[in-house]
Amino acid sequence: MILTKDKSFYKSLILLAIPMVLQNLITFSVGLADNIMIGTLGDSAVSGVYMGNQVQTVLQVLSTGIEGGLLLLAAQYWGKRDTDAVRRIVSIGLRFCLVLGLVFSVVCAVVPSFVIDIFTNEVAVIEKGSEYLSILAYSFFFFCLTQALIVSMRSVEVARIGLWVSLCSLVINIGLNYLLIFGKLGFPALEVKGAAIATLVSRFCEALLMVIYVAFVDKKLKIRFSHLLKIDKLLLRDYIKYGIPILMGQLVWGANLIANSIILGHFTESVITATSLANTVSSLMYVSLNGLSGAVGIIISKTVGSGDISRIKEYSHTTEILFLLLGILTGIGFALIRAPYIGLYNISEEAARYSSQFITVLCFTGIGTCYECGCLFGLVKSGGDVSFVFKNDTIFVFLVVIPSAIITAYMGLSPWIVYLCLKSDQILKCIVAFFKIRRFDWMKNLTRKTE
Repeated sequence: MILTKDKSFYKSLILLAIPMVLQNLITFSVGLADNIMIGTLGDSAVSGVYMGNQVQTVLQVLSTGIEGGLLLLAAQYWGKRDTDAVRRIVSIGLRFCLVLGLVFSVVCAVVPSFVIDIFTNEVAVIEKGSEYLSILAYSFFFFCLTQALIVSMRSVEVARIGLWVSLCSLVINIGLNYLLIFGKLGFPALEVKGAAIATLVSRFCEALLMVIYVAFVDKKLKIRFSHLLKIDKLLLRDYIKYGIPILMGQLVWGANLIANSIILGHFTESVITATSLANTVSSLMYVSLNGLSGAVGIIISKTVGSGDISRIKEYSHTTEILFLLLGILTGIGFALIRAPYIGLYNISEEAARYSSQFITVLCFTGIGTCYECGCLFGLVKSGGDVSFVFKNDTIFVFLVVIPSAIITAYMGLSPWIVYLCLKSDQILKCIVAFFKIRRFDWMKNLTRKTE
């Protein structure tokens, strides 16, 4: 059987994936709105905001690692309909996320120039990036709170609230961007600082809306502040045991992103600008995939938790085919939007040329990204084999991606070749994913027996 005939799989996938993908796209669009509106101010402003948003990306990678452990365990217990255990797991994950957000907010608010200097040595980029990050830093705590609560609701198959909250945030962000970046309707033209203020306000509003929903509207989990004060040692032990490989995997991915920024950040300003444009497109694909693979993951985790293992083989083959087709369509889509997308930015001819080359690379590597993401994240990790993806990513990032990029950059080869090296693992991991799926040794029930 190539595609499963189980209609409930497709129904659940659609009901979960659509709001999750849209919510991820809207969350991503908050940063995209900053990039596009700032794009009219020139290369330095675009590059500075991009570097500031790299810190946001690193934070998102780490928070996703914490939330991954939450979602995996909570969804499996939800499959057993053990709501009390789900609530205790959510409380554990929420505490970790709040601490992470607080640390990032404090560090980036106190020493923004030092943080930006890690990514680039371009003086103009550091100046603009520091202006942006010094204000954006205060949004990190609210961002972590919002995402943890959204993931908590997803674990019990409530995905729509994240969509509506993020939509409100996007509207607020775009409106304030228009007023504060360009100085409309009597507001001062704050340019880069205006974009940061708009993002901060929108993040605060989405956090407030999410807290109100969880406290007064939600009827499934009924999380209260008192739950944060209680610690279940057994579930905490499980959370750490299964969550650490997920978090470590995200740390590896975060290190990869930082290495990307550092390696390409030491090229010219035109290359940095092109990296910003290309990675915005790449991130657009990634956040969509994250929503789709996340939806598959919830279904798989729930099914493993319920003990219905036989259906997972059907679901896995269907997932492979769907994500491979999605990858092909993504590559074609990148080729079609390349020229009009670059045309949105007021950048130099050299930066536009590099941008076109980088996006051409994505047309091919994007196919592999879709396939391996659906298989390794949607199936293997969500099925309970939490350490495999971490080990696999570690090998490719530190033994293939970063060394090859450093060598090609040191040899003075064209920036697009360096960029290709940084994306090479997206193709190579497809081979691993193909054979791993067929072993079916990744289906593991991680829940404890309850009375």
